[in-house]
Amino acid sequence: VQLQASGGGLVQAGGSLRLSCAASGRTVSTYTIGWFRQAPGKEREFVAAISWNGGKTYYADSVKGRFTISRDNAKNTGNLQMNSLKPEDTAVYYCGIQRVGGLRYQEVVEYNYWGQGTQVTVSS
Repeated sequence: VQLQASGGGLVQAGGSLRLSCAASGRTVSTYTIGWFRQAPGKEREFVAAISWNGGKTYYADSVKGRFTISRDNAKNTGNLQMNSLKPEDTAVYYCGIQRVGGLRYQEVVEYNYWGQGTQVTVSS
């Protein structure tokens, strides 16, 4: 599976961005999709995840109420709508596909496919 993340950019605090994760090589419709982010000097951290059919969504406390994760299995894509952005949201954002049978959606080691990352910069 190859993942291509896009949609990052520079935005002012309070603004919005929509990230996309396009999968190719095989269908990802039966897997959980997760979004993580990594700021300079910090470890990669969980942002949001969505179950294979979109029936369950999970968010880090820091983004709950501001970010919305979604997916379109027909297009083999995942999305992350980010509203009310804050400077502390600045990071490289990565999408990932959770391994088969994985249960801990919030842990990096649970994901065995990753996109290349897209930079999000929020200015104050």
